[in-house]
Amino acid sequence: MHTPPDSNGQRAVVLLSGGLDSATTLAIARAAGFECHCLSVDYGQRHRAELHAAAAVAAALGAAEHRVVSLSLDIFGGSALTDMAIDIPVDGVQPGIPVTYVPARNTIMLSLALAWAEVLESSDIFVGVNAVDYSGYPDCRPEYIAAFESMARLATKAAVEGTGLHLHAPLINLGKAQIIQLGAELGVDYALTVSCYQADSAGRACAICDSCRLRQAGFAAAAVPDPTRYAA
Repeated sequence: MHTPPDSNGQRAVVLLSGGLDSATTLAIARAAGFECHCLSVDYGQRHRAELHAAAAVAAALGAAEHRVVSLSLDIFGGSALTDMAIDIPVDGVQPGIPVTYVPARNTIMLSLALAWAEVLESSDIFVGVNAVDYSGYPDCRPEYIAAFESMARLATKAAVEGTGLHLHAPLINLGKAQIIQLGAELGVDYALTVSCYQADSAGRACAICDSCRLRQAGFAAAAVPDPTRYAA
């Protein structure tokens, strides 16, 4: 993990889900001067409205490019986000790893970002994981990010030939309110983002899933008006 340096216009791959955290991460990368190439993944998630949000965010924040990779993790299931037979939890954030955890999702997405970064001759990847106000996912922890970065430096042609890779997780130690305040300062339009685990096709949020609760609490604590559109 590294604090984003002044990039001098270098290319970076930014994982962009369309949610609040990834939008803020894109804004951070852009503010650091990177030419941002955004990558979203259509993995069979029930909240596919986030992909439309990602496209809108990429355009609004001046990304050089936005690509969507289709990779159907719903063939495995194992998560409330990819298996319609598993209900989204709506009783508040509970201890432990919730059923919304998608097995190996961040590892898969970071691997795709790593592949694209090599093709772009980029040594910088940005990801919006957060280990403070989050739902307990194991692949959002600092030690995971550090381990993936170490692995990437062993696994790529560019690294073997001497070009180091940096995995930036600028939100890793920030609370949701801090993230929102930072994004507001950087000009993020959070009305474009979709965080809800069961957003409808128009991107309207349910207000009761874990992600919605964390988002609501973040806006309240940041004293920033919440622009989220709700279904009811």
